Amino acid sequence: MTSRRKFIALSGTGLAMILAGGNSRPADAASGFEIERTEAEWRAALTPQQFAVLRKESTERPFSSPLDGEKRAGTFHCAGCDLPVYSSEHKYDSGTGWPSFWQPLPNAIATKADWGILGKRTEVHCRRCGGHLGHVFNDGPKPTGKRYCMNGVAMIFKPA
Repeated sequence: MTSRRKFIALSGTGLAMILAGGNSRPADAASGFEIERTEAEWRAALTPQQFAVLRKESTERPFSSPLDGEKRAGTFHCAGCDLPVYSSEHKYDSGTGWPSFWQPLPNAIATKADWGILGKRTEVHCRRCGGHLGHVFNDGPKPTGKRYCMNGVAMIFKPA
């Protein structure tokens, strides 16, 4: 019974946060990122799916991105501003259906707390344009123990 009560309480808390806008980002015009655009400019520069993920923090369906199976040497760049964010040397198959990395490139990403229906997670976003890339979890491989679980649509792969 205690587990059921905890689940109901956590679900209610998560729903309240979603309804209160606990997962919203500041308006693009006042974000403080190096690259700032209006919503109209972002919509013009991105595909509808890229816009939903990068600017509205949506998540693509698992196993839908070709980048999940990408095995060539190269670099993964933010689809919003072309900043290199991950190296193929740090990519691995996590089995989750999203491109996963155990480490980002230096000075490429920033993180913030992301509260949702399932509790607290850590959001990963591009440090230059603020685009939502995915989330980081503490269940990855050595040497970092991190799993940077990224949306493939939020990135562009450039072969070496």
